[in-house]
Amino acid sequence: MITLSLCMIVKDEERVLKRCLDSVKDIVDEIIIVDTGSHDKTKDIAKQYTDKLYDFKWIDDFSKARNFSFSKATKDYIIWLDADDVILEDDRIKLLNLKKKLDKSIDIVLLKYNTGFDENGNVNFSYYRERILKREKNYQWVSPIHEVIVTSGKYVHKDIAITHKKIGYPDPKRNLRIFEKMIKNGDTLDPRQQFYYARELYYNKKYKKAIKNFKIFLDNKDGWIENKINACADLYNCYIDINDNTNAFLSLTRSFLYDLPRAEICCQLGHFFFNQKLYNNAIYWYEKASTIPLDTTRGGFYNLDCYNFTPYIQLCICYYNIGDISKAIKYNDLAGKVKPTNKSYLLNKTFFDNLSKK
Repeated sequence: MITLSLCMIVKDEERVLKRCLDSVKDIVDEIIIVDTGSHDKTKDIAKQYTDKLYDFKWIDDFSKARNFSFSKATKDYIIWLDADDVILEDDRIKLLNLKKKLDKSIDIVLLKYNTGFDENGNVNFSYYRERILKREKNYQWVSPIHEVIVTSGKYVHKDIAITHKKIGYPDPKRNLRIFEKMIKNGDTLDPRQQFYYARELYYNKKYKKAIKNFKIFLDNKDGWIENKINACADLYNCYIDINDNTNAFLSLTRSFLYDLPRAEICCQLGHFFFNQKLYNNAIYWYEKASTIPLDTTRGGFYNLDCYNFTPYIQLCICYYNIGDISKAIKYNDLAGKVKPTNKSYLLNKTFFDNLSKK
């Protein structure tokens, strides 16, 4: 059996820290918590779970804080969590089993990170992250913001999830401020940082500046394919928000330069034509989305609904609008098989049931 060090960085997390630690305390062999300047009861809560509590002066650099936390670990492997993460019971059982059986030749274990949920709490947005790392390999975080592990060695994907349960919202301008501080200090953004800088501009509704920086990223021959495809999708949203439909459409089709069509992109193309009431065009792209297999191991972000529920429910509406009621009912039934308690599916079902009685 391997041993595990939990390493965390925290600041003002009194609302969520206990929930996180309760979910993991009997899985790990030591808990290391690095506080970056809390003003609430975070440190008091942490002391109830560990005596390995350290202070680290916040210097607008998540990587430095995380690397400091890793430096305090003493066990075979390191697992990291954020304070608003939890491990649900089924995943706790799987993680305990993994701890007993993990081949010690493995350097990195990638686990699912579930970060988006529908109205019924079902996961609809997820991706894999490097979550458990062999301590002796001395893996390091890089980038002050949107930090990432520089990986190497032998790795495996496991069907175990960390669930992100955010309460409240952090300062929405924090990440953008850090990027702009880096630029002001003369730092050159690498391709990954360029992508996330453009995203922060988009999130803060600085659309024209975001468009400029997404283009810089996309025009660079370097950069991860998954980020390139995400950039095309984000660029589309920027153009939609400034009412430039032509460039919005071209942004999505640009994603085909990097890989085969993704269901997420096909759904956006479907929405593009749906909003213009070009239902046959929308049908083409929604049907395409519904046939694309989901590959969760490629490492990128994926919206689970785009591979079944979203195209099904949209195809129902599209076929209804062109007068093909039988196909509309067919796709609504398919949507119901995916999400039997979804409000849209149930409303559609009631509508079609009443329609058949007339």
